[in-house]
Amino acid sequence: MARKRFLLGFLVGLAIVFFSWSGDQIARAACGSVTCFVVVGSQQQVPLAGLLTFNTMYNYTPMRLLEGTTGVIPAIDQAGRRLILDHHQEIRTITQTVTFDLNYGITDRLGIQVTIPYLWRTHRHIDGLGEDGPNGEGEQVNFGDNGIGDMIVTAKYNVLPTLRSMVVAGFGVQVPTGRTSALDSAGGLMESPTQLGRGNVGLIGSIYQTYELIPHRLNQFFYGSYRHTFRNNDGYQFGDEYNLNLGANGVPLQSAPWLVLSGQFHWRYLVHDNISASLERSATPADAPNFPGDTISIDPNIMNRRVPNTGSTYLAFSPGAQVGLDGLIDSPLTKMTSVYFHAQIPIMRDSNNNLAQGTSYIFGLTRSFQLTGTGS
Repeated sequence: MARKRFLLGFLVGLAIVFFSWSGDQIARAACGSVTCFVVVGSQQQVPLAGLLTFNTMYNYTPMRLLEGTTGVIPAIDQAGRRLILDHHQEIRTITQTVTFDLNYGITDRLGIQVTIPYLWRTHRHIDGLGEDGPNGEGEQVNFGDNGIGDMIVTAKYNVLPTLRSMVVAGFGVQVPTGRTSALDSAGGLMESPTQLGRGNVGLIGSIYQTYELIPHRLNQFFYGSYRHTFRNNDGYQFGDEYNLNLGANGVPLQSAPWLVLSGQFHWRYLVHDNISASLERSATPADAPNFPGDTISIDPNIMNRRVPNTGSTYLAFSPGAQVGLDGLIDSPLTKMTSVYFHAQIPIMRDSNNNLAQGTSYIFGLTRSFQLTGTGS
């Protein structure tokens, strides 16, 4: 019975989400970074009372320039509170994440979830356009960091528990545990969007729904989320994030209920970031003899400004498969244990001339443990 519930939980859930520097340092660009995200049902559901579900997930997310884009974007000097237009050219960002996710049923309808990400991030860009180099071509700067990102603690309540459907409402707090002070290869403070953490608290609201179209064989699912992050101490505020996921999971062979195939569409909208800063621009050949040369002031007043080239719209399709190991091997080690794989393939991307998410991959393992007796 527990195994059937677990397998159904995984099938039901592969969704994805909607409603989800100092002194004379070189100014850093408004580089962007994202992580691929798929919904695993055992994460979004409320487990039975006393049941602990542990997910370990590896996520590989590359970001590169789209054809027809230049990647020339503003730079951000967070310590000097400066926003410098056309000062930087993006090359590449790769984010690898291992996520540890604990999901515990306090009662059969109320649960708590703790998500702890560990990230490896590498980034390359050309900095100092119009300012550095004999012809104002700038210089390549590399960045790399790894460590714990921002943790998320989520309370969930099963609003509509029935045999064939459920609706789970969630409210989460993103805790600023990720580092925000890493330096790049030139010794400068890297801008907020590329740091491992956001630097302030975020609030996340979510809704998860699923319905069994064919009991134990086919189900549809929906998961939506909305995130708002408050301005950090560097004057930077990440734009709100809206996510929507819609898809289905199915057991293709009745004789092999341990194999589940899934397909899901994911839509994500990111609002522009905001920085409290003055406004400048890079020098151009028209500014000779000040080319290459110092940046040119447009507005010296420090005020809240939208960061151009941040914000994006993204639509992708994610095929996936999950294997229940306890259906293949009868042993204590495989009890209530599954492995899964997903690829996320972009269909449409608008990244405002910035880096865009490429095809991403997720590998994971889920295991459940009954810690106490079932509740009501």
